[in-house]
Amino acid sequence: MATFDDLLEEAGTFGRCQKRIFALLCLLSLPFAGVYVGIVFQGFTPDHWCRDHAVVERRQACGWSLAHSRRLTLPQVNSSGAVQPSSCEQYELDWNSTSLTCDSQELDLGGVPVSTCKDSWEYQYEGRKSFVTEFDLVCEDGWLVDMYQASLNVGFLAGSFAFGYFADRFGRKISFLISNILNAIAGLLLAVAPNYISILVFRTVFGFAVKGGWMTSYVLLTEIVGVEHRRTVGILYQMFFSVGVLLLPLLAYFITDWRWLQVVISAPYVLFLSYYWFIPESPRWLVSQNNSSRALEITEAMAKENKRKLTKTFETLSSEEGDSSSASLLDLIRTPNMRKHTFILMFNWFTSAVVYQGLIMRVGIAGGNIYIDFLISGLVEFPAAFLILFTIERVGRRLPFAAANIVAGAACFITAFIPDHMFWWKTAVACVGRLGITMAFEMVVFVNTELYPTFVRNLGVSVCSTLCDVGGIVAPFLLYRLAVIWLELPLIIFGAVAFVAGGLVLLLPETRGVPLPETIDDIEFPHRRKENLLENQQTKKLLKSDLTSNKETTSV
Repeated sequence: MATFDDLLEEAGTFGRCQKRIFALLCLLSLPFAGVYVGIVFQGFTPDHWCRDHAVVERRQACGWSLAHSRRLTLPQVNSSGAVQPSSCEQYELDWNSTSLTCDSQELDLGGVPVSTCKDSWEYQYEGRKSFVTEFDLVCEDGWLVDMYQASLNVGFLAGSFAFGYFADRFGRKISFLISNILNAIAGLLLAVAPNYISILVFRTVFGFAVKGGWMTSYVLLTEIVGVEHRRTVGILYQMFFSVGVLLLPLLAYFITDWRWLQVVISAPYVLFLSYYWFIPESPRWLVSQNNSSRALEITEAMAKENKRKLTKTFETLSSEEGDSSSASLLDLIRTPNMRKHTFILMFNWFTSAVVYQGLIMRVGIAGGNIYIDFLISGLVEFPAAFLILFTIERVGRRLPFAAANIVAGAACFITAFIPDHMFWWKTAVACVGRLGITMAFEMVVFVNTELYPTFVRNLGVSVCSTLCDVGGIVAPFLLYRLAVIWLELPLIIFGAVAFVAGGLVLLLPETRGVPLPETIDDIEFPHRRKENLLENQQTKKLLKSDLTSNKETTSV
């Protein structure tokens, strides 16, 4: 009985039709980047301090400089090793009842008690209007900024499970359509949300839909190309996310209001609704649903667009995917090697998300030019895809995967201890860390699929990748709260986590040139499997030589 891969060989494994669909689906990664890391600009926290209305009025009347009025209002505090005016405290004084005059230059405020901000805050806007400045999410309310990114990752986590089930149950195409409808609605409602609670609700729904749609399109893309193209297509599909990362600072530079930036990020999902008429259902999924006639019809249309013809007759098609109905969570941890693979991969998914998101969000609090720094750090993501494609078939998976994590960890450690006055050195080393963790993030996706047997592969990837979203929930709290103690402290944590992840990868087996495992025994007894493969190869050679000798005898 023929399989869909046999049919795809006839229709073309990566012809004009697949290239068209690939180009269309890659565009999804552009706004997805804005959703994922837009907090750097939308949640930008400028320099801020307590507002004292009496001092502000006196400053305007007397023509004082901003620095002078801040000296009168704010106590000096030690922040990250430097003494500077407090952002969250002010002198507890009623300036209207003092003898403050326009000629007052220096006052002895050493014994004056201090308190938290009472009225509101003033901001050094630097041309940006963020939801932080709109809702005063600073000081004791600063943790609410962390919730903006955490709520997105909560949506990611729910969307991964919900759309994974929905796409397997009802199809890739309808799942993709529903995702884009939700994206357009939630994204635009987020731009007009009246309060911060509604912002978090819409942000969660947005994350739910956008992650589900992105994953569904990724699966659809890998299902309509030949086996030999899947890995390359998958890596290039992720690379377009990096293109979106590069476009984001350019958009943010010209669109300084966070609400309008949200509109621009959400608008493409309205256009993506038209994809319903340009992208077919996955024939491979139709085969798995015993709808071979419809699968054959779609594949014939693909062959026609590829300017090829189906020369063979395929009356019935069988699914070559293993039956996953018998798979359970216990299969992932019941046996020693499966358990080892599961825990190592889960930790690596978690590490990739924490370090990747952490390094990106750190750009917003590092103190440099946010647009240039973000653009430079985004540029270094491009070599990651090419380094992966160059090394995985020459060196293997394990060493580049481990090295990427270790390089990222080392870069984080070194960056933390480079003095601030060596700005460009600090930026360059941080970019190396960004390159390393980008490689690790892209590699964990396909290494995960190669370390599980067929019947439990989808379940294994789904379970392990949930730790990516857990890491995304943790990352903003880890970055922003620890940075209050010491700006570089998060880098120390990122470095330690990445080092551990790299060391654990070295405990995984090499999968280069190894066929995908079919059973748990293939995982638990890899040497036995190699012996069986060698025996099968020798048997095939003997059969081939016997057939050749028989043909020669017959001809004689």
